[in-house]
Amino acid sequence: MQSQPSRIAAAIGLAAVLSLQASAATSNWQIDPAHSAAQFSVRHMAISTVRGAFSKVTGSVALDEQDITRSKVDVTIDVASIDTRQPDRDKDLKSERFFDAANFPSITFKSKKVEQTAPGKLKVTGDLTIRGTTKEVVLDVDGPTAAVKDPWGNQRVAVSATTKINRQDYGVKWNANLDNGGVVVGDDVSIVIDAEMVKQAPK
Repeated sequence: MQSQPSRIAAAIGLAAVLSLQASAATSNWQIDPAHSAAQFSVRHMAISTVRGAFSKVTGSVALDEQDITRSKVDVTIDVASIDTRQPDRDKDLKSERFFDAANFPSITFKSKKVEQTAPGKLKVTGDLTIRGTTKEVVLDVDGPTAAVKDPWGNQRVAVSATTKINRQDYGVKWNANLDNGGVVVGDDVSIVIDAEMVKQAPK
């Protein structure tokens, strides 16, 4: 019969092996801000669509390569990086009337559940925080792509994610009424996140 110390040693050894196997199945990826952006579109005066982007997107993905549904996503968007190609409008959007970047400099998304709906198609449910308010949203994701090696030997993959939110839910409330009964800024905001990621060396 195995002694108590032997059983403890065997259990520790098994735990270490299982931990190594789990670690090997999970790879860590960093979002490359130079090749990523969060784009948005919203109706203007109910007759046209205004588009813009946040150009500074950072974050990480822990990708479980054996079971993608166990992967985790953590994204941060710098509100000050907003760009609608109109400096005055960008300044207004960063003001307290909209995103209030001085008090809420970041938009964040943290995943809670990942589902595979088809090959190369995911639904990622998580908490989206804008202006200090957190609501659950679902991202429809294409990817991740097959990995490619860049000229410097780094492995890269990419994803494209879409969702739609109501800006009123996050306290982005400013508006003005029009004579025809409409409003200047629509409430529904379509979001597209294009992210390119670089594989990190195992720790």
